[in-house]
Amino acid sequence: MVYITAAALAGALVLFTWLGLRARLADGGLDDFVTARNSQGARALGLSFLASGMGGWILFAPPEVGALVGPVALAGYAVGAALPFVVFAFCGPAIRRALPAGRSIGEFAQACYGTGVRRWVGFISVLYMLCFLTAELTAIGAITSLLSGLDGSIAILGVALATLTYTAWGGLRASLVTDRWQALLLVALLLVVGVVGVQQLPAMPVETALPAVPVGSALAVALTLVIAVTAANLFHQGYWQRVWSARDGLVLGQGALLGGLVTVLVVALVGGLGIIAAMSGTDLGSPPIPFFALLSGAPPWLSVLALVLALTLVASSVDTLQNALASLAVTEKAGLSLTSARWITVVLMIPVVLIALQGYSVLRLFLIADLLCATAVVPVLMGLWPRMTTTAAVAGALAGLAGAILPGWMAGAGPLDGIVTASFPGGIPTLGPFLGALLASTVTSLSVALVFPAAKQRV
Repeated sequence: MVYITAAALAGALVLFTWLGLRARLADGGLDDFVTARNSQGARALGLSFLASGMGGWILFAPPEVGALVGPVALAGYAVGAALPFVVFAFCGPAIRRALPAGRSIGEFAQACYGTGVRRWVGFISVLYMLCFLTAELTAIGAITSLLSGLDGSIAILGVALATLTYTAWGGLRASLVTDRWQALLLVALLLVVGVVGVQQLPAMPVETALPAVPVGSALAVALTLVIAVTAANLFHQGYWQRVWSARDGLVLGQGALLGGLVTVLVVALVGGLGIIAAMSGTDLGSPPIPFFALLSGAPPWLSVLALVLALTLVASSVDTLQNALASLAVTEKAGLSLTSARWITVVLMIPVVLIALQGYSVLRLFLIADLLCATAVVPVLMGLWPRMTTTAAVAGALAGLAGAILPGWMAGAGPLDGIVTASFPGGIPTLGPFLGALLASTVTSLSVALVFPAAKQRV
């Protein structure tokens, strides 16, 4: 069975590499490499948003949230995963009009607020994407070890090398083309694995109930997930690239809404599998991994399909992140050539792969990156408002940092307690820092902008 599993994984990676290499535009220059400008229709964009946003995380987090906290928190997770696409659907056309030749979130920040804010936004974006990339490769290593007799490092290296081959050669177009097929494949595999896995569960007890979590606690978890996931994904350069790859503003809106809708359905489906597993009385493991508990009594071929599903999920997010990081580097450093962009893609992957091979948990660093995103997301997007100023944006971002620390400070003995709480000891997300960051940055940005409005619109 090990050989069959290895062959299935190799076949999937070869397919993705072949699709990606075929997608390169022969006469495309650097701009096409990082934006594929004005080339994508609504359906292609919708599938790309779905595939780019999905990753190995959906096999862990939504099922665990559903199984342990219940449907209310799961709904928050689903909305949080899709809300960035809704924001891009409504704000994206305005961003395109303001910056018709734009490439990145950094350029948007510069046009609105200047170089200083651009550098801070770029730092947050890179930190978040590096954490995301490392987490995805770590996840495929863990899943491979869990579901097969293969060494997880083989899968890590295989995904990294395959995706690097076609993204370094074909750029964003390669990622967009593979996204379409990966999106369709992951939906099909998820349906098969989910349906067959549920059939292997023991009969549902006569007296069964949803997780016994108070509604208030479930709502707090849901709100935390909405803020954290939405704020972080709005700093995902891969999504910003797709703003300019759309054929026009209308197509961008349609594609983003399509991606958001399907994302809600996929997260709700995989999270619902976790709820069903918990209600059936199946042992969820320690730590709990409800999705994989479905496979405990399943035939071996289902584990192979589940592993191919995981590989597809990880590859679809990894190739997007690779090209997004290269894109951000190119736009931050003027004068780089297409060859330089390709080498940047390769070089950035070296430390990521080395860390992923160690199998470390990056959850705490991920949460800190999410929190930094929450401190700045509202001031950045308010750049579309004519009254907004650089002073208001900087004040809002600083207030967001203070707001993130304040809940822990008030609950503890001093500012150090606030900093510790905002660093999420134990890797457990809590509402206070995220809500404090979002409210403080929003109120401060609005107040300063209203008191000291801009003399003229900057974008």
